[in-house]
Amino acid sequence: MRGNYRQSSGGLAGQFTPVVKKLIIANVAVHFFSMIIGPDGLGLLRYYFALVPGLISHKFFLWQFFTYMYLHGSFSHLLFNMFALWMFGSMIESVWGSRRFFTYYTICGIGGGACTWLLSHNWMGPTLGASGAVFGLLLAYGMLFPRNYIYLWFVIPIRAKHFVILFGVIELLAGMSHTPDGIAHFAHLGGMLFGYIYIKRGFQLPMGIKIRMPKKPGISIVREQPPPARTRRSGVDEVLDKITTQGIDSLTPEEKRILEETDQEEDW
Repeated sequence: MRGNYRQSSGGLAGQFTPVVKKLIIANVAVHFFSMIIGPDGLGLLRYYFALVPGLISHKFFLWQFFTYMYLHGSFSHLLFNMFALWMFGSMIESVWGSRRFFTYYTICGIGGGACTWLLSHNWMGPTLGASGAVFGLLLAYGMLFPRNYIYLWFVIPIRAKHFVILFGVIELLAGMSHTPDGIAHFAHLGGMLFGYIYIKRGFQLPMGIKIRMPKKPGISIVREQPPPARTRRSGVDEVLDKITTQGIDSLTPEEKRILEETDQEEDW
């Protein structure tokens, strides 16, 4: 994801939440490893672990849908993605909790890769980077905190919901232009699309397993014959619903305390 922006984050700016921190460390470590292994090693690394649609189609390198998210083409590519991961991801993880956040991030990244593969399933060029997952975070941020301001180029204030629409339109137009620019626009759009479907409807998997995210922030995994229901923590659902409809800044001190206690229980 490329661009310059900062957010009005309601007091959470500068915070590194657990999974965001681990994801940044993993991406930075992989990038520095790719810098020291030499050209031949880098070629092999990208051959096996970047997303190469032709290899997925003909050699079934299905793991590439996941591993491509941790490879980056340049330091600036890495820097922009990690900055956006920190800026949007920390806020989202603080609301959803670590497991929910990581599940969503991974689904968006895989979705971005899946859209790239569907549109170019015989192409042998590599796609790499966390941008698909990051664009999914951008979408979730806009849905959770629609009235927060994001400062484009650190100067122009834009509401988060308008920022999401703007970037979605830019990526769609850029992808439809077919102008080679080295950016996987449909991976970005795929991350947003899969994120939206996941939040609104979820995905039906084999063996009667459904992964879904209810309208209120949260993720549940249920089967066709569900196990005995667990007792819900009093007040948590109401707090999450209020965040979705009014934003996190609307919470009272008591509601913030309930949310913080929930996060501590669910964090890794």
